[in-house]
Amino acid sequence: MVLFVDAAHFVHSVFAGFLWCFSRVFILSASGRRRWNVLGALDAVSLKVHTFCNDSYITSESVCNLFRQLREFYGVLPITIFLDNAKYQRCALVWQCAAALNIELEFLPTYSPNLNLIERFWKFVKKKSLYSRYYGSFADFKQAISLCIDQADTKYKNDLRSLLSWNFQLFSHVNILPV
Repeated sequence: MVLFVDAAHFVHSVFAGFLWCFSRVFILSASGRRRWNVLGALDAVSLKVHTFCNDSYITSESVCNLFRQLREFYGVLPITIFLDNAKYQRCALVWQCAAALNIELEFLPTYSPNLNLIERFWKFVKKKSLYSRYYGSFADFKQAISLCIDQADTKYKNDLRSLLSWNFQLFSHVNILPV
């Protein structure tokens, strides 16, 4: 199993999609800045998304909880996880947990979101559930995000097939010119 892991931090606020007009438009917005943190693991083949969510912080223990959830779901199948270089993912606790659960970790190069499929997925979730929408309560906000994530491998599967392709942008033949 090949999974891509990363966290998204959704802030309960207004996300203006596209707005261009001649007159002034007022958009309702929630007050406050509560966050819904979602640590996700995207299965690169089936497009199933496994999540660990909270409204406080994503920590190394959160990553370990997600790993345990993945091991339970996939049983004895070999698991390889691609992660970015967030400090809470590169610490000794995460390495030990992965080793104990027989999960192989592969860290992507620094500043390479183009290589992490779940980054594209988070952008899709924001577009489908948050842009140009107002949620009066934090519960409605969380529910909209969770519903979009839960429907990734069913309702949105065709949309995600082209978006989450394995065509990665690489820069192998680059000429660097001195300035």
